Amino acid sequence: QVQLAESGGALVQPGGSTRLTCEATGRIISINVIGWSRQVPGKERESVAFITTGGTINYSDSVKGRFTISRNDAKNIVYLQMDSLNSEDTAVYYCYAGVRRSTGNIEYKYWGQGTQVTVSV
Repeated sequence: QVQLAESGGALVQPGGSTRLTCEATGRIISINVIGWSRQVPGKERESVAFITTGGTINYSDSVKGRFTISRNDAKNIVYLQMDSLNSEDTAVYYCYAGVRRSTGNIEYKYWGQGTQVTVSV
């Protein structure tokens, strides 16, 4: 079992920055991929970025060049540095983790409770 806890959500002015933190506890060794998604009320959850144990990183087109995902393996923490924020970035941000099953499939079964990021004047 893995538990994820997000922090760092804030009210930010357009063009501003903030950094989200996700701390993982439990059976960390089982994690293959950790990432971030976001959701606006009334809309589908949207993938933002992820990083694998092997170091592969992926960003959605909407955040490329503005967001940076990174890991601190010693502390079992993943960060999402968010720069040049705009109103479209307003959402609840969720940390998630996936584990590779014996079949080779990745199961995205672990999710944090979410942290609110609001971009407004």
